[in-house]
Amino acid sequence: MIRYALVCDNAHEFESWFATSSSFEDQSARGLVTCPICDSAKVERAIMAPNVARTDLGPRPAEPAAETPSAPAAAPATPMALMGEKEVAFRQMLEALHKHVTETAEHVGPRFAEEALKIHHGEADERAIYGEATAEDTRLLHEEGVDFMPLPRLPGGRN
Repeated sequence: MIRYALVCDNAHEFESWFATSSSFEDQSARGLVTCPICDSAKVERAIMAPNVARTDLGPRPAEPAAETPSAPAAAPATPMALMGEKEVAFRQMLEALHKHVTETAEHVGPRFAEEALKIHHGEADERAIYGEATAEDTRLLHEEGVDFMPLPRLPGGRN
């Protein structure tokens, strides 16, 4: 197994493991290696210092980690996994849901909360809508008793 330090075109750094160097090249070429932060498939290997143990000196005692109080703590690695059958099926269901919503509902963009309230209070025609809402908007809709639900984001869709 090979651990690569990777970086996307948005300068997000992360790590991933590959069986071989050609595994990384193949998966990257097929768009399967994506940034866990922004989902960009434009990922390259970052410069890494190799970690090679010397055998001619014998075992060395572990050195305590040098503390640098001014240095920020490193961000924990983001857990990642390749998708199995269930995950692929779930993604297909989400894609079908998004397709259904976009084909059968009106996109109202950032006016979602405003339009939902008008429909709820009978000031606008009853219809299916979708759009964007802030956390404050969703709190207000919930308090008013409006039925709505967030759409899960699709990894490649940047929606």
